[in-house]
Amino acid sequence: MIKSDQRPLYLQVIDRIKQDIEDGAYETGERLPSEFQLSKQLGVSRATLREALRMLEDESIIIRRHGVGTFINSKPLFSSGIEELFSVTDMIKRGNKEPGTNFLSSSIEKPSEDDQRRFYDEQIDDMIVLERVRTADGEPVVYCLDKIPKHHLPDYVSHEEQSMFDQLEKNGNTITYAMTQIEPLGYHERVSEILACDPETALLVLKQMHYNEQEEPVLYSLNYFRADKFKFHVLRKRVY
Repeated sequence: MIKSDQRPLYLQVIDRIKQDIEDGAYETGERLPSEFQLSKQLGVSRATLREALRMLEDESIIIRRHGVGTFINSKPLFSSGIEELFSVTDMIKRGNKEPGTNFLSSSIEKPSEDDQRRFYDEQIDDMIVLERVRTADGEPVVYCLDKIPKHHLPDYVSHEEQSMFDQLEKNGNTITYAMTQIEPLGYHERVSEILACDPETALLVLKQMHYNEQEEPVLYSLNYFRADKFKFHVLRKRVY
């Protein structure tokens, strides 16, 4: 039963469910009891319980599957401010997981008009194009498509090297910032299957152009993050 204090009851329900998850009473992927059973168990009305569940869903702590039930969502592997620039390798390490790479393809291609426009260079001869799946403890978590003008990595890319940031730095291109476009995405027919996503698992797409210390664009990356594994936030300041 929920012990009443001065706070609204639905906030106490939220804390109780979070504490139950922390204590292991509910495990990731486990279905919660029905609203009737849970409201009776907690000693609150179903309206109060629904409000608490709605807020827990907004926080991605639970996930509701229509006609099936309410389930405990997995904790994100990595959570950080979007203004902080990390390589995917560093993100996975910060989640205390072992980063890995599955190469899907690597090739040298002629630049498209979009490539020339993105890199502000009509004289690019060749592009290195890499398609990889990044893993955390062997689990696929990010699909990456990277494009680099070949003159920035003249010795090409060693498959043993995982971080593109590190490889570029060894060739005199230290990444200092990136312009990022973020797009939420639902199920993607190819990428979701590669990342072994459930149908309801959303993707977060980061389209990024990375710049070196000379403010030259050196790496364009298209990264599809599993939204249940990565969480980004941003500090917004009020403008007067």
